Amino acid sequence: MTDLEQRILDFEGQWWRVRGGKEAAIREQFGWSAVRYAQKLNAVLDSNDAVAHDPLLVNRLRRIRNRRVEARSQRRDLT
Repeated sequence: MTDLEQRILDFEGQWWRVRGGKEAAIREQFGWSAVRYAQKLNAVLDSNDAVAHDPLLVNRLRRIRNRRVEARSQRRDLT
């Protein structure tokens, strides 16, 4: 796992402590848009090294991501 990947996971576990909102904190910490950050985070979550680094956080974020994907799929099926 790279230093950047570790920083992303560490940030995701603590962003709520930062004043000014998550998007502002992402821009300050990484210089990325929220969309770019989400892309990077999702790539990190797919890594087994991420699970080894912080299994509780990674598994929680994977569950949240999977629920969102399922919800989007169900909405598409209704139309």
